Amino acid sequence: MKVTQVSIQPTDAAQASNRPALTPELLAASAARYSRNNEGLESILARIDPENMDRSVDSIFRMLDYGHQSIADMVPVAMFMDNISIWLAYYVWSLCPTAGGQESSTRYIELGPSALVDPETLGIPEEWVPEWQRAMARAFEAYGKALELWEAIGEAHPSLTAIPPSLLEDSSEKAQKTIARMKRNYRFDRSRYYLPVAAATNVMLVMSSRGWAQLCQHLSSHPAAEAQALARCVREELALSAPRLMKHSGHQTAIEQGIRTELKTLAVAAARGMPKTLVEDAGSTECPPRAEVLVSAPSRGCGLRFAGDLQYHDNRYAWMGSTLRRTAVRFGWDAMAMGEIRDLNRHRTGNKYCPLRPVGFYSALEQLPKDGDATADVSLKLRDLNDTGRALSAKAHTQLADRDPSYIYWTLLGTQFPFEQLTTADKFIYEAELRTGVGAHFRYAKHLKDALHEWYTQYPETRGLILEGDAEPE
Repeated sequence: MKVTQVSIQPTDAAQASNRPALTPELLAASAARYSRNNEGLESILARIDPENMDRSVDSIFRMLDYGHQSIADMVPVAMFMDNISIWLAYYVWSLCPTAGGQESSTRYIELGPSALVDPETLGIPEEWVPEWQRAMARAFEAYGKALELWEAIGEAHPSLTAIPPSLLEDSSEKAQKTIARMKRNYRFDRSRYYLPVAAATNVMLVMSSRGWAQLCQHLSSHPAAEAQALARCVREELALSAPRLMKHSGHQTAIEQGIRTELKTLAVAAARGMPKTLVEDAGSTECPPRAEVLVSAPSRGCGLRFAGDLQYHDNRYAWMGSTLRRTAVRFGWDAMAMGEIRDLNRHRTGNKYCPLRPVGFYSALEQLPKDGDATADVSLKLRDLNDTGRALSAKAHTQLADRDPSYIYWTLLGTQFPFEQLTTADKFIYEAELRTGVGAHFRYAKHLKDALHEWYTQYPETRGLILEGDAEPE
């Protein structure tokens, strides 16, 4: 695990134009001084000692205790977090949905056993380490086999890859590169469900130092050893750019108590019994992902007004009217694979809820060709692999019932959990438009199409006005 804070350097054009360049805290102090007088920027900058930029902060605005947290919002910080687990990356994003950033994508990158984060960092109990390591080896073996098998299916059934026919007929170098990438995506998308959430990924985030401090509070207060280790690394880097905020970035008893209470609730639920989808010899390991959409509109009979709100909506970034923007929507599914949860979790708006108690295992078996041709043997082998995911998801459920805080590291990207989001109707529609169409991941499209079906049942006037299926190819 490694965290690196990266500073912003002024461009050549900015320097040539003699524009000021400030440290993150000097930027915040200068902006904060605006609230106390109207002297203007040049007068504020005149107080800066170019030989001692850090000491100049307090000469502009006393920031020792930061006062209003809004001041900390004006201290921009970028950090790169290397080699944290896929689960920890998910957890970080759940705490920082409005941050800008990127994460290494399992849709483009092939991972191997060497990517596994070591058990000591993850806090795996010593007595479980040998069994856990064998389980992770099984998962990576299944992932490798799945990549081979889905590649064979894609070659045998090109239409299943959703590559547009016009692209397949294009012999240009650019088209051929796009085809090769979409073929890779096809097999990565369907094989990734066997990847352990204990595999390492890289995450880059840009947000205010207030956001980093709050993230550190949650990480420092979490019982997971890996979360605490990341908090320590982030705090060391945060001290380089926002040292005055360090006192606000440590362990919080209230947060720890809240997290432990929620984990206890999950453990009690798990102790009541194993979901039927995860028992040995389960007929189907997938928990059906039923969608639910609950709408709270400003007043009754809003269907026509919703339709009117969409009259100028010609792309997913375009105008939506005020009634949609004022309507609360809670939507979710009984079960969703962690592979999809990770991305839906990153949508900026609203609050998400995902109780991490395994309810099933999904491995894209419904994507198999329906005809009994030469790929029948390949399909049978993929079905055989499914037991690996079921067994590991069941083991995680057992560890949760036994109150092992490291239980989550037994799960895979195919392990299913409930997931819901609370937002407004305009943001729900944007998300549905983004996650359907040629460019969307097949499983995102399934989930959001099911949610839109529930929406249309309540507001049929909007059918055809929502740009379902309009996402461009990736």
